[in-house]
Amino acid sequence: MKIKLIATDIDGVWTDGGMYYDDGENEFKKFNTSDSAGVLFARINEIPIAIITGEKTNIVQRRAEKLKVDFLFQGINNKSKTMADLCKELRIGLDEVAYIGDDINDLKLLTEVGISACPKNAPDYIKDKVHWVLKKNGGDGAFREFVEKILMEDDLWDATFENVKGLFK
Repeated sequence: MKIKLIATDIDGVWTDGGMYYDDGENEFKKFNTSDSAGVLFARINEIPIAIITGEKTNIVQRRAEKLKVDFLFQGINNKSKTMADLCKELRIGLDEVAYIGDDINDLKLLTEVGISACPKNAPDYIKDKVHWVLKKNGGDGAFREFVEKILMEDDLWDATFENVKGLFK
């Protein structure tokens, strides 16, 4: 199946799900830089990336801008509606979307897309509903693993890998 959009949750997928606070008003999230390669691999194959998250933070905004993520939706309660609207805008079907999420607010969308996945440490009720349970935990490179698996399934990995190697000569 040719995937035309890769969508992802953030907390519990790109992060370990932890939210860190200091004594003031600062909130922190730790991202694994390994996941940025997943964005690069998708970009090489001209597959757009969408982040859809229930949280609304400047932290995620900054990460999305740094990686030049194509679409960012924050503070979203109904991820399925947001994805349906985006698919309509892009003129693609939900069956052409790959989505990775890890918790109850991802469940409906995970069951609607063409390929769904969750990190290894997602709850069992999520694992039972997705196509792929990944080997990595959220925050440990799960997004990158997801993108690599998609590209392997679509027979795009070898060409992608050669392209990436060429960037670092």
